Parts: sequence; structure tokens; C-alpha cells
Amino acid sequence: MNVEDIYSRFLEFPSISTDSRNVLPDSLFFALKGPNFNGNRYAQEALEKGAAFAVVDEAEYDVNDRTLLVPDVLKSLQDLATHHRRQSQATLIALTGSNGKTTTKELISRVLERTYKTQATVGNLNNHIGVALTLLQIRKDTEMMVVEMGANHQKEIAFLCALAEPDFGYITNYGKAHLEGFGGVEGVIRGKSEMYDYLMAEGKTIFLNADDPIQREKLESYTNKVGFSTSEAGYFRIDNQGADPFVTLKAEDTVIETSLSGSYNFSNCAVAVLMGKYFNVPLKEIRTAIESYVPENNRSQLLQVGSLDVLLDAYNANPSSMSAALEHLEALETPKKFAILGDMFELGADSAAEHQLMAEQADALKLDSLLLVGTAFSATQTEGERFKTFEALVEFLKSNPISGPGTLLIKASRGMALECLVDHL
Repeated sequence: MNVEDIYSRFLEFPSISTDSRNVLPDSLFFALKGPNFNGNRYAQEALEKGAAFAVVDEAEYDVNDRTLLVPDVLKSLQDLATHHRRQSQATLIALTGSNGKTTTKELISRVLERTYKTQATVGNLNNHIGVALTLLQIRKDTEMMVVEMGANHQKEIAFLCALAEPDFGYITNYGKAHLEGFGGVEGVIRGKSEMYDYLMAEGKTIFLNADDPIQREKLESYTNKVGFSTSEAGYFRIDNQGADPFVTLKAEDTVIETSLSGSYNFSNCAVAVLMGKYFNVPLKEIRTAIESYVPENNRSQLLQVGSLDVLLDAYNANPSSMSAALEHLEALETPKKFAILGDMFELGADSAAEHQLMAEQADALKLDSLLLVGTAFSATQTEGERFKTFEALVEFLKSNPISGPGTLLIKASRGMALECLVDHL
């Protein structure tokens, strides 16, 4: 069964299912495998639940004319995605980076949809399966497609670019994320820059933050680039007018007041302005799109809890993003300042040292209260209170509540689930 044969079925049944527990009616079910599951075993169940066809890669499960046998289900899904992408006339913009990918994707897609029929990655489906599923959602009338690409090891971005064949690309930043998989900070830079390597080899246009010295150096000799900067000559000028509490920026004669907290979100907003300008979206429409974006899902949210302003940024964390969040807290004008920081994951051998650096940075701020939670943070030397578990932290807060007026930063990796603290404040 080749890709053209599967594609003919996809055109008739253009929905994809990969989980037999949630089968879409009249979909193609791809029997993916994982370390602890074998989708082939659920192919018949998927058909009984309404799938039109099931794609399998083990002969014993190829039992009737509604099962399609292929050598490798995952590769067939990815090949189908690339084939479908090639049939589309949509302009495809790829995004990667250590921090801010999802927020940047949302801002860019909101700007572009003011003028174009635009689609974007849903949620953070940004890995080798998620990107394929995203490509298969491209419609006939789609004009712009914004695709988020995540990675935690070398060669992953190179693979995703080959899968999606982007026309444009942007790297949000290089940070201390997934150090264990990438092999340190230099490994992160090499891994994320695989997007540059692909785009330069294809002669495609690259968007860049010209205030980032790494980006500027890597693209110094490449001419097909478009950038923004607060000061560098030769790039589109966008002024950073502060973030107290929300990011405000100015492009040409237009001031854009966002609902995003954290000065680190300036570049995420700025590249959305840049892309809008590049693709001829009127500046007033760009402003409307960015100003209408309200963050959610624990990303750069500003919540009012009693007399506290809570900066809830607990969707994910690494040393770069946590350091930036602490710098933002330091810069705020607020009666009192508090921070609850949780462990950062996937740092490998660097974990102890990076958590200690964060504890020291937080100590230096002389906060009114500093609470650190998690196995790694509890082992640091710090002036703050340390807790091994979430439950221990909650017990402490019962008798030692954080009271305002003031600002509380909550920051941790996703697995710490610190957004649950809001109910205990």
C-alpha cells in the first residue's frame, strides 16, 4: 500500500485517528506503536467504532478490505502528511526555539488571519507525530499555515523541516532547555539551528530577532532574511516600551498594548508585527490582533487573587525562561514581591548546578517571600523556604499565607503542576 493509495482514501475520509478510545467517525485510523502499546491490536476496535479504514503494519491484523497493510505505520502517516502538504498552495511558516513557541505561534496566526485564511498548530502538537497531524489538517482554501516544531535532541528539527517543507522559518531563542537530550547549551544551539540549515539550503526566507547576537552571527552572510530590532540598523525598528505589568511596543507610529506579562514576551510580539508587515497586513489590523490576544493555559497569565497580582507562568520552565521571569519580577514596581519556584526538568547532569543558580538569583532579589519546591530545589543552598513535595508546600501556606498587596510569580516545569497552587492562596 503506497502513499498515493492511502491518499486517495484520505481525500474521501479526511480525518485522522490515532487513539482507539477516541475514534472520529469515518476517519483513517493509524495503528501507531509506542514503548508500552501496539496500535495494531486496536485496529479492529477502531473500525467497529466508526473508522473507515485502519492502517496497520503487522500482517496478522490485516484481516479485511478495511485494513491497509504498510511496512511502518508511523512512516506512512508522515509520508501522507508530506504528500498532502505538497498538494497545498498554502505558505508554510515554521517556528522553533527554547521558549515562547506556542505564544509566538498564537500571535502570528492571529495577525495573519486578519488578511489571510490561516491555520496553525493546535495546542502544542509539535513533535514527529504532532507535526504530521497538523499538516494533514491543511484545507484546500488555507493560505497561511503556522507550524510549531519542538525538539529535545539533535536532528529532530532537521527531520521536522524535511517533513513539513517550510517556506519561512523563525527561531524564538536559544535557551537552557532539554539540556540532557541536546548535550548542553551548545547542543541546543546546534539543534535549533537545524531550521536555519534547512531554510538556507533551500534558499528560503528566514525571520530573525536581530537583537539576538547568536541569530545575527549565524545569519550574517545569508541575504534572504528579514529581521526586527530595537536598535540595529538595517532591520525593521520596533521599540520596547516596557512591561509593567503588560508588554507594550511601538512600530512606526503605532503603540500596541498587549495582555502579555513578562518582558521576555516582547520579542514574541515583535516578530508577529514583523511578519504582519512582511505579508502586507495593515498595521492597525496587526495592533488589533495582538491586543485581542489574552494568554491562557498557565502561560504568562496575570491573575488577581485577593490583593495579590499572580504571574502564573507554570506551563513549562527551564533555566533561561525562569531567569527571565525573575528579571521581570525584579523590574516591576509593586509593594511586595513573592516567588514560588518549582523544579525544572530534563536538565540531566546540569540539574543541580542550574537549580542552585536559580536559587541564588532569586535570593539576590531580596523578595518578601521565596518558596522553592521539588526534589532538585529542595537540595539547594538558599535563603528561601524549601519543600520536597507540593503537599508540604500547601501545608506551609495554610499557616503562612502570602498576603498582598504585591506580586507573586509562580514558575515551574509542567510536571510540577503549580497552577494548582492558585486554589490554595
